[in-house]
Amino acid sequence: MVTPTPPPKRVAPVTDDHGQPVSPYPRRRGTPPQRRAPNPLPWLIFAALVLVVLPSALFSAGSNSEVRWEALLMPFLIVCVLIVLLVVLFTNIRVVPQANAYVIERLGKFKGVWAAGLHIKIPFIDRIANKVLLKEQVLDFEPQSVITKDNVSMKIDTVVYLYVVNPELYTYGVSNPLAAIENLTATTLRNMIGELTLDDTLTSRDTVNGQMQVTLDVATDPWGIKVTRVELKNIIPPRDIQEAMEKQMRAEREKREAILRAEGTKEARILEAAGVKEAVILEAEAAKQKMILEAEAEKAAAIARAEGHAKAIREVKAAEADGIALVREAGADDAVVRLKSLDALQEMAKGRATTIVVPSDIAGLAGTLTALKGTLEAQGKPQEEKGK
Repeated sequence: MVTPTPPPKRVAPVTDDHGQPVSPYPRRRGTPPQRRAPNPLPWLIFAALVLVVLPSALFSAGSNSEVRWEALLMPFLIVCVLIVLLVVLFTNIRVVPQANAYVIERLGKFKGVWAAGLHIKIPFIDRIANKVLLKEQVLDFEPQSVITKDNVSMKIDTVVYLYVVNPELYTYGVSNPLAAIENLTATTLRNMIGELTLDDTLTSRDTVNGQMQVTLDVATDPWGIKVTRVELKNIIPPRDIQEAMEKQMRAEREKREAILRAEGTKEARILEAAGVKEAVILEAEAAKQKMILEAEAEKAAAIARAEGHAKAIREVKAAEADGIALVREAGADDAVVRLKSLDALQEMAKGRATTIVVPSDIAGLAGTLTALKGTLEAQGKPQEEKGK
């Protein structure tokens, strides 16, 4: 019986702190520039000259037996020496490219540093000990395992930006500068993360980057290296921590949603109450303004009526004064005055009064009595007609 082979287990891809998959293949680290291959052109020229001059000399010696070999050997040696000198000269002329520096040793001791340009090296004495790249280099190291203060194991991927400021120290300060920087970065990162909790590590990247940059810059000064920036590229916590963080994030979002809803309801009620309050205030102000306007209207009407009544009284009094003035101007005597008083009595008799007060001086005047009798008779007739 053949036992079926179980299917291979599917390994979950490794992701960074942003949920992006991390490549399982090793990354290419920053490496120093490779040495250039020697120029083969001088050696090809030397070999071509030897192959051309030597057969021609042998052919000439064979055709003319009287020519001696010593006479041909000297020119050949001179040509060979000249060719060797040219080859040596060309091989010791070097052109240093831009943003590069060559460290030169003379008889095994440091001589100097060649900058960009044309340089001539003394043959067999000077030697190019190292070719240093002066451009800013980016070193992307492998994720390092670290443990936080609250005993959470994680992996952190770092990126270091640096450039060489002193080629001499870079060459003689440490045997392998890039490997030394990688190890120094790993140890410094472990020391710093060991003093932080998981939450502090996730929220204090800028602080960790700044501290690591200062620490690495001070430590690499004897190596002629300047560290400009250090970045924590990826923070990869364990899977269970990621799930717990996702649950916490979901709970925080639900909490914020509930808070926002409660605040929205509260603000809606506050706005509604404020609207009712403003409406009541506006209605009260409108009623107040209405009452004020009505009172002002009544006041204006009363003032107008009083002014009209006063004006009428003034006009009546003015008319009476004018009448008196006219009477005076006409020179009226006592008889006229008495007639006016009889007219007044007649007006008084027109009323419903039962008692009439008669002046005492009227009793002796016959004419006045006759006029009064006629007035009374004239008043009695309408009353009798009303009684019937």
